[in-house]
Amino acid sequence: MGARRWLDAAVISGLLQALLFHLATSQSFIGVNYGTIADNLPPPASTANLLKSTSIGKVRLYEPQPDLVAALAGSNISILLGVPNGDVPNLASSPAAASAWAAANIPTTVPVSAISVGNELLNSGDPTLAPQLLPAMQNLLAALPAGSTTKQISTVHSMAVLSSSDPPSSGAFHADLAGSLDPVLDFLKQNGAPFMINPYPYFAYASDTRPETLAFCLFQPNPGRVDAGSGLTYTNMFDAQLDAIRAALDAKGYSGVDIVIAETGWPYKGDADEGGATVDNARAYNGNLVAHLKSQVGTPRTPGKSVDTYLFALYDEDLKGGPESERSFGLYRTDLTANYDIGLAAAPGTAAPATVTPVTVQNTPQPSRGMTPTGYCVTAAGVPGTTQGQQVPQTSSCYIPAGAVSRRADAAVRRLVWLGVLLCLVTLVRK
Repeated sequence: MGARRWLDAAVISGLLQALLFHLATSQSFIGVNYGTIADNLPPPASTANLLKSTSIGKVRLYEPQPDLVAALAGSNISILLGVPNGDVPNLASSPAAASAWAAANIPTTVPVSAISVGNELLNSGDPTLAPQLLPAMQNLLAALPAGSTTKQISTVHSMAVLSSSDPPSSGAFHADLAGSLDPVLDFLKQNGAPFMINPYPYFAYASDTRPETLAFCLFQPNPGRVDAGSGLTYTNMFDAQLDAIRAALDAKGYSGVDIVIAETGWPYKGDADEGGATVDNARAYNGNLVAHLKSQVGTPRTPGKSVDTYLFALYDEDLKGGPESERSFGLYRTDLTANYDIGLAAAPGTAAPATVTPVTVQNTPQPSRGMTPTGYCVTAAGVPGTTQGQQVPQTSSCYIPAGAVSRRADAAVRRLVWLGVLLCLVTLVRK
């Protein structure tokens, strides 16, 4: 009898551990962007150790970074590998060129969640790139080596691809982009790849600095905003922007295409006329966003559905031009200390490096990124093809989404289902 009880206890313990593991891994959708427009970045090994000391499970690279990839080997941190805009014409030129790029740059020592061909390319200001985007994606997909850890080839867009986002149910893509965007959407649907985009509630607040808008953008208490088209209520800008994207995809018949948030963040410092760029606001936005994602409540339009989200950014990029805010999105300083705490520490019991040594070296800046986080929507009158790095003239109407109801039911139901499975298994074991 004692042995049987011991066995029962062992089985129950194992099942509980499996349940906890499932709940933990189901939240592994928070990533971070690694920008390199800087001359003071820590060595790759130090950055890898920093990442291992956190709960961050994914890293977005704007271009191949072989030294950092090598340092991440064995860490279970996956990468979203970027193809710089400047490499797109080469990949589009021939299958052989794409095969050469793939052989040289797709790592085999770390999992690759996806490859993004270009960043905000359709709004880059270079009209020669748009017609080369789809051929580059097709050639790269065909060039993926056997045994590749990813079959997902996508591209990253700015919110400027939307002509409307207010209310979220009216979300629509710019008609002028259809010739370039629609074939890409077909490609994503056919190959099970996600639609990647860069929403920034910060820019929404910058265009409408009322206190209630700030609360709406920071996930703080507010009255909520009702979408008259759908009847849904929104209480934060992130959900509103995400649902506007979802509505735009659904309207074109791409309801099965998932969304990945490739960039989002909030600057902790800015120029005198950038009143919203403060440490408190950056901590509130990023910290509340992480908590929102971990809660798995989803959005009013898609309750209970998590979305892979990459925070912008791991470090400041001191060589960027523009206002002070452009150089102040870093979650961590280059001495590896946090600018502010948003709850990214590794969970107890998670393997972490023995030491994280603050080391600063002079690195050669990599200009291939060449982008600024310009992920905001434009009005219906906005013109596609705006040069990246310039803030599109906008009105706040594009950002006045509709308010949000917290939908925790589906996430709770999933946990109850797992608990029911656990109880059933325990009953079977005891019999």
